[in-house]
Amino acid sequence: MVKHKDPTKVFDKADYYAHPEHYKPIFHEKIAPYTSVIVNCMYWEKRFPRLLSTKQLQDLIGTGCPLVGISDITCDIGGSIEFVNQTTSIDSPFFRYDPLNDSYHQDMEGNGVICSAVDILPTEFAKEASQHFGDILSQFVGSLASATNITKLPAHLRRACITHGGTLNSLYEYIQRMRNSNSEEISENVESCHSNKKKYHILVSLNGHLFDQFLINEALDIIEAAGGSFHLVKCEVGQSANVMSYSELEVGADDRAVLDQIIDSLTSIANPNEKSGFPNQETNKISLKVGKVQESGNKKGHEMKRKTAVLILGAGRVCQPAAELLASIGSFSSHQQYKACLEDDFIEQNDVQVIVGSLYLKDAEEIVEGIPNATAVQLDVMDCGSLDKYISQVEVVISLLPASCHNYVANACIKLKKHLVTASYVDESMSMLDQKAKSAGITILGEMGLDPGIDHMMAMKMINQVHVRNGRIRSFTSYCGGLPSPEAANNPLAYKFSWNPAGAIRVGQNPATYRSHGETLHVEGDGLYESAVRLRIPDLPAFALECFPNRNSLVYGELYGIENEASTIFRGTLRYEGFSEIMGTLARIGFFSTETHSILEGEKRPTFRTLLHELLKIKSEEMDGPLIAEKVITERIVSLQHCKEQRTAVKAAKTIIFLGLHEHTEIPVSCQSAFDVTCLRMEERLAYSSTEQDMVLLHHEVEADFPDGQLTEIHRATLLEFGRTKNGKTTTAMALTVGIPAGIGALLLLENKIKTRGVLRPIEPEVYVPALDFLEAYGFKLTEKID
Repeated sequence: MVKHKDPTKVFDKADYYAHPEHYKPIFHEKIAPYTSVIVNCMYWEKRFPRLLSTKQLQDLIGTGCPLVGISDITCDIGGSIEFVNQTTSIDSPFFRYDPLNDSYHQDMEGNGVICSAVDILPTEFAKEASQHFGDILSQFVGSLASATNITKLPAHLRRACITHGGTLNSLYEYIQRMRNSNSEEISENVESCHSNKKKYHILVSLNGHLFDQFLINEALDIIEAAGGSFHLVKCEVGQSANVMSYSELEVGADDRAVLDQIIDSLTSIANPNEKSGFPNQETNKISLKVGKVQESGNKKGHEMKRKTAVLILGAGRVCQPAAELLASIGSFSSHQQYKACLEDDFIEQNDVQVIVGSLYLKDAEEIVEGIPNATAVQLDVMDCGSLDKYISQVEVVISLLPASCHNYVANACIKLKKHLVTASYVDESMSMLDQKAKSAGITILGEMGLDPGIDHMMAMKMINQVHVRNGRIRSFTSYCGGLPSPEAANNPLAYKFSWNPAGAIRVGQNPATYRSHGETLHVEGDGLYESAVRLRIPDLPAFALECFPNRNSLVYGELYGIENEASTIFRGTLRYEGFSEIMGTLARIGFFSTETHSILEGEKRPTFRTLLHELLKIKSEEMDGPLIAEKVITERIVSLQHCKEQRTAVKAAKTIIFLGLHEHTEIPVSCQSAFDVTCLRMEERLAYSSTEQDMVLLHHEVEADFPDGQLTEIHRATLLEFGRTKNGKTTTAMALTVGIPAGIGALLLLENKIKTRGVLRPIEPEVYVPALDFLEAYGFKLTEKID
């Protein structure tokens, strides 16, 4: 279908998935000219070359191509087969495309290619399956259709009969009753029509097996038997027997005592036989939440909910996802999305008010723009009076400030007895606040981000699952990286920055320690890039990755309780393949040196090329034009022995030129070292465009042994998240995977799901179990496999 644009390179599937822009289509040259019919079943995205474009088809038809038909199973409109511009139906499965006139027709009589694109085809049963099913069902249809007394039918068929004799059966009478409640009028304007103008009304939320167990009938009977009325405000029916249904009713009565009686009766069916101890009662229970009784003429709606508040400190990219999550919790749509995670219906009774505080008001205002229930304030955390003022107004504080600021915030939270969530590592100074936090009755939940954060949660879930089965962890490996999405990895480094590059560069200068097959290994900072190894993740074979060790992996053995059983404990940083050899070469040349460079000290500003000449000992006249520059730079890198392979030297040279470090552009005064210069250029040249997405990839592998001769198991857990674009605004995957866990931590504290006090990490089940559920409800792609 495709071949590499570079004629010296062969097709590589993994490279094609990662860099499709490096390949050109050849299907129209090699296959299509000899093809009569194409059945298209391929997966396709816009970043890949098309299988057959409109222009290619037009050229082919002009040269006598025998193509007469397309059966496009994918139904990707304008997709891998570009001229398939519509879907078709079972009843009218074809259309005709005339490439010579670039026209579409519904008749089959003229020239062109016949196309079939039935988009519901995957739901069609094969004829023999339909015949088999029909043969079995036909044995029962006659007696079922002719039954005059449905009470004599088997129980499961009797319960399945919705209508009989032209009317709804008793179990399904709720359908008409709920229709009659003018649900459309109420859902559009709750305030304008309160339970048939009853004097008193209340919002009642029912959650449970309302429809499959027919508990809704009992609830409606109670309301109507007491002389009350109801309007259906919202309703969501579970799609299987294991899924709860949800209904929101506005219940009204002219007498306050009658309304109280209705609520008491509903409460009684919500908790049947509480003391019976029979577990089979669980499916017959309703979870009931009631609002505040309102009298007609009073303000309604959001005032029926209790106001809770969260203070978010900071104004970086990660703040906005946390603010949006928290501020939306009171909405009905959020209830439907997160109700399984907040089973106590916390969101039905609470509107979360969000205050975003930043040193610069403008930054905070940008964060809260367009977010309901969110307010921006100017706040200097070093101003104790101002900090105390805002903390005293909330229940939970989220600090997304630099880690050095957390102690100030933590001490204020302890003084004012407010919970605190951070996404930073719990360092020694924070750990020392454990007893003070316990005495104050608060929780300081740290490491509630991505790494640290989600990595802890996924790891502990797997490890505890093994330990519950009396297994032992033989090996624990973990890889995490913030990367460009494959289509955005379009530079020699295959890497981009959404923040200052300095931190990412320093990652490659830190020493690392890990354990491999019982041996403790240590890598010095200047050798970290050389230790990088190629990596293929089984669930993501298309990604060409590498990893290098990340700081001290051994502390995680102690943290996760596996230090005495795992012979391998390794945590690595992920990058696309080739990153480390280029960065290692740049480091050896001197581009990452933080020492003040002599040529950058004078009043006369040097150019980027001047610095390059100094580092590589190149004479100016040796470089004339980018192609010559690349050749000269490559030769100097090799001759100075900054790398061993010519291939790596070429990549490093391409990177230097891509960053513009060979240009006759004056270096700004702010740059005093080669490191400063490199960071500046990387920030300018390796930035994401407005249409590009980043990607977060986190992968754990746990190898476990079990007693009694059971087979060894390999447990894998993967998080793959891409930046999201909504209303033309992109939120990075990194911001989402750091900000959303912090917001979830605040919600769990607001709902009192986390009862342990003191300084915590998300390594305990009371934190990671609901948090992981919440992450999946939010839409994060968390996959788990056992081999």
